[in-house]
Amino acid sequence: VVKETGENGQPAWNVYILNLKSTAIEGVLVTSTGYGLLQGEGRKTSTLRHFLDTLPAKSFAKIEPIVEDVFGINNEFWVSFFISKVMYDKKYIFLAESICESNFIKIPLINKKGVMIK
Repeated sequence: VVKETGENGQPAWNVYILNLKSTAIEGVLVTSTGYGLLQGEGRKTSTLRHFLDTLPAKSFAKIEPIVEDVFGINNEFWVSFFISKVMYDKKYIFLAESICESNFIKIPLINKKGVMIK
């Protein structure tokens, strides 16, 4: 999750997928959803799905914008893809309140500051 400057000059947060592998990944499906407690009430966001035909080796792609309103709940990204016709999948969860500037690192390949899960 990277903090950038939006089209209107205001801060904008965007979710990226990085392929740090030395081979392309194919048939990439990213499913995102948020869930948890906000102000003592259970909340769940809509589930979004994104598909990338191919993500070349050592590259990245912007998946979706994310609004600060959901940083107080868990944000889950389930990623599945193929390498040489073998399917892989992994779940990444940004825990509530973990998307914040105190957790910033320099994101590889993008070379911008943000929060990353490997």
